Amino acid sequence: MASSLLKTLIKSSNLPSTTRNLTAVSNQISEHTAKWMQDVSKKSPMELINEVPPIKVEGRIVACEGDSNPALGHPIEFICLDLKEPAICKYCGLRYVQDHHH
Repeated sequence: MASSLLKTLIKSSNLPSTTRNLTAVSNQISEHTAKWMQDVSKKSPMELINEVPPIKVEGRIVACEGDSNPALGHPIEFICLDLKEPAICKYCGLRYVQDHHH
């Protein structure tokens, strides 16, 4: 099924059916990235997520879902907080630290 979908996409992009070159996709991604980076007044997603302070958690393990709305979140990532530095979710970049009550 995936191969038939790929053939359909190649035919619809007006590339020869024997072409396995992903140059068209690469060019589209490059153009999109260039367009995104033109406006320097906007912050990148990485800059925005870095502005969020680390979330303090009482336990040793946190379950990150990215958002309280499942449609906007990501698969659950269980993160161990045993280290001193903040642990980072590999999906959304949120940082978590263990809140020690001494």
